[in-house]
Amino acid sequence: MTRLIFRLPDGSTRAVEATNGTSVMQAAIQGNIRGIEAECGGACACATCHVYVDEAFAGLVPPPEPDERDMLEGVAAERRSNSRLACQITMNEEMDGLTVQIPDRQF
Repeated sequence: MTRLIFRLPDGSTRAVEATNGTSVMQAAIQGNIRGIEAECGGACACATCHVYVDEAFAGLVPPPEPDERDMLEGVAAERRSNSRLACQITMNEEMDGLTVQIPDRQF
C-alpha cells in the first residue's frame, strides 16, 4: 500500500492508502474523496478527474500520453503545467506520499 494525499478545494487534506497498480482516480473513489467525478470510469474520455500534481512529485509521475494531453485541453478549472488526469496516474511504491490538489471544479 502507498500513501496518497489529496488537497481538497476547501484547503483541507485527506490521506488514503492506495494499492500499487491502481490509479489515483480509483484510490480517490475507494477513499470517498469528493471532487473526483470520474464520469467515464477511468477511460481518459471526460477530464472530470483533473488534479494538480504537487511539484515535489513531478519527477515520479510519467508525462501524459497524447490522449491525456488532448483531454487536458478541455478541463473546467485552470489548466496548469502540473495538470493531470487522476485516471492516468498509476500508483507505485516510489510514489509514497504523492500529493495532488483537486481543482475547485470539474465541470
